[in-house]
Amino acid sequence: MSRVEVALGDRSYAIDIMAGALDRAGDLLAPFARRGRFAIVTDEAVAQAQLGRLTASLDAVGIAHAVIILPSGEATKSWASLERVTDWLLDREVERNDNIIALGGGVIGDLTGFAASILKRGCGFVQVPTTLLSQVDSSVGGKTAINARAGKNLIGSFYQPAYVLIDPATLDTLPAREVRAGYAEVVKYGLIDDAGFFGWCEANAPALLAGNADAREHAIHRSVAAKAAIVGEDERETSGRRALLNLGHTFGHALEAETGFSDRLLHGEAVAAGMALAFAFSARMGLCPAEDAARVATHLSAVGLPATLADAGVAASGQALVAHMMHDKKMEGGRLPFLLARGIGRTFLAKDVDLAEVAAFLDEAR
Repeated sequence: MSRVEVALGDRSYAIDIMAGALDRAGDLLAPFARRGRFAIVTDEAVAQAQLGRLTASLDAVGIAHAVIILPSGEATKSWASLERVTDWLLDREVERNDNIIALGGGVIGDLTGFAASILKRGCGFVQVPTTLLSQVDSSVGGKTAINARAGKNLIGSFYQPAYVLIDPATLDTLPAREVRAGYAEVVKYGLIDDAGFFGWCEANAPALLAGNADAREHAIHRSVAAKAAIVGEDERETSGRRALLNLGHTFGHALEAETGFSDRLLHGEAVAAGMALAFAFSARMGLCPAEDAARVATHLSAVGLPATLADAGVAASGQALVAHMMHDKKMEGGRLPFLLARGIGRTFLAKDVDLAEVAAFLDEAR
């Protein structure tokens, strides 16, 4: 087992990574079962693939459990699901000192974390992420949210988990497309500030995507450690450091909105296209070497991720996509900060981007 610590004073917590951890979850989660029981939130796909492993392990150590199973998919991050989960938790008399288990990908983790943050003004929760995207990104750092009609993750809170337990073996049951989508968030850490790790990704992506356990564990640990360090420095994006983790997301969320937050374009796929667009826009503005932008696009395409608007299945005008961006929660004083790059591993936050130039660039990119 490898461990990463998120250093946040009295809200610090550990992230444990180990293949087969789900089969030992009873022992590992026992310290968080405050009254010898857990309420578990999961979805249909994860329940079929992984829930039995978790409940068998809890049964083995005498920890009681109740489970709510939600529909799979982005549409579950909604007001209706939030109401359903909170009512269910209240019916089970969950108390403020209890911990709820979020067993699933980013949708379940975000929804459960938000429910925990508001239930009785805040109870505990534990993340047990089962997708690559949630293991390397969304389960760490305390961003919780649901989606709104106006856009993605617009209603939520910063609320840290008590513990994160990552079992890379859960990736073995995922469709290849889901693993590729999660890989986009792995690449992101190299593009932000670690060119050496991007080079590792170029060399090892085929093995990781093919199921090599060592490659997957290395990528997860490296990604989680990078995110934990950034969150420890800037938990709520007040200094701008944590904003670097949004690389590709401003473009990506616009693409998701245009495709209806549906399976037409998974979140990780949107982030991949968004990162390629951010580098291409940076090159167009003379900030980034064109060869670096081309290298990013080439790698994403090589692993089967979208690197262009056409790849993402988006034909909307630049103005239409910018209109989606106007709902971004990072908007400040009518201006939208963008994550741009001076090269691979040299991402920075730009607060003076002209949205008309973004729209013109996106029209050219079409």
